[in-house]
Amino acid sequence: MVTIPVAALTSKGKTIPLVGFGTAEYPFSSSNEASKEAALQAIRIGYRHFDTAALYQSEQPLGEAIAEALSLGLIKSRDELYITSKLWVNNTHRHLVLPALQNTLKNLGLEYLDLYLIHFPASLRPGSGYPFKEDDILAMDYESVWEAMEECQLLRLTKTIGVSNFTCKKLHKLLATAKIPPAVNQVEMNPVWQQKKLREFCEEKSIHITAYSPLGAKGTPWGTSRVMESEILKEIATSKGKTVAQVCLRWIYAQGVSVVVKSFDKERMKENLDIFDWKLSAEDLQKIEQIPQSRGSLAEIYITEKGPFKSLEDIWDGEI
Repeated sequence: MVTIPVAALTSKGKTIPLVGFGTAEYPFSSSNEASKEAALQAIRIGYRHFDTAALYQSEQPLGEAIAEALSLGLIKSRDELYITSKLWVNNTHRHLVLPALQNTLKNLGLEYLDLYLIHFPASLRPGSGYPFKEDDILAMDYESVWEAMEECQLLRLTKTIGVSNFTCKKLHKLLATAKIPPAVNQVEMNPVWQQKKLREFCEEKSIHITAYSPLGAKGTPWGTSRVMESEILKEIATSKGKTVAQVCLRWIYAQGVSVVVKSFDKERMKENLDIFDWKLSAEDLQKIEQIPQSRGSLAEIYITEKGPFKSLEDIWDGEI
């Protein structure tokens, strides 16, 4: 079984596994037996970080997999796992944050999370579903929502708190009033969207980055084929005797960034962990650095004349 390296977080003594297992399957579905079995298989293979979210509707199947892993003796205690979940935008209101986390814990059958993230820097009218209407999109009150996130950590319902899809500008705004700085910012990152500016900012502020869509998330509405079809990545993979996916994941690992990978195929699950005992050369890294850059996930669904985001510039603050 593979032992996955960890990275230190700002919270004293806290670490995060550098490769995690993603549970999002599009379209999002609940009570998915396949999701539960995949998580159980991932535990057998050696994954210890599991990434879920209220939006994904995968919290309950993941919780069932954890319970079964414990009963089968695959893990000795819940403490062996690192569990991340996310606060969806219909609950990014001060009075709804704690109840949302409590519901997440109920779904998972757990007493605490290792990491709780604000899924996106926006709010919806309470009770709004997905997909949502233009009239439902609201500006998020950063200060009060983050205060509620801090409360969740102080109550020990989550060991650390963080954000997802935040730009440098939005992080700067959050940090201006935060008493507990975000430990993690989970963002889209791969060889065709390398996030250099954001990585530099987060390193300066001691915020760890976790990469999602490391292979481009082809097959989803926000996905792109540019990663897996990159000729540069194909050439490097061939020269190394590795897959394009492994080259992408090794590149992310080389940046000191953790990554969430998602495959329900047993062999690919194993391949995605086979990235630690070999390296990309300086020449390989230089070639990857020259790949033309383009964000995949634009989040256009938040753009409306009536809401806080009237353009892509409003959402991504020039990081596009």
